[in-house]
Amino acid sequence: MHTALLILLILVSVSLVIVVLLQSGKSAGLSGAISGGAEQLFGKQKARGLDLVLHRLTVVLAVLFFVLTIAVSYFGV
Repeated sequence: MHTALLILLILVSVSLVIVVLLQSGKSAGLSGAISGGAEQLFGKQKARGLDLVLHRLTVVLAVLFFVLTIAVSYFGV
């Protein structure tokens, strides 16, 4: 069981890195971070298309990563 969870954790980790690298940068620098945060909070434009799919996939893979990490540490003892 521990080996299967560890292999699954490695696959999820690599997938998470790939999905994060595929996402486009929103803006650069400190001024971009401030305006990007304001745009995300108050803006009317929502992410569409591939950006939305990558964002949702990132959230799912991140949650799966944390759950698998806890499971591997629990069953590894």
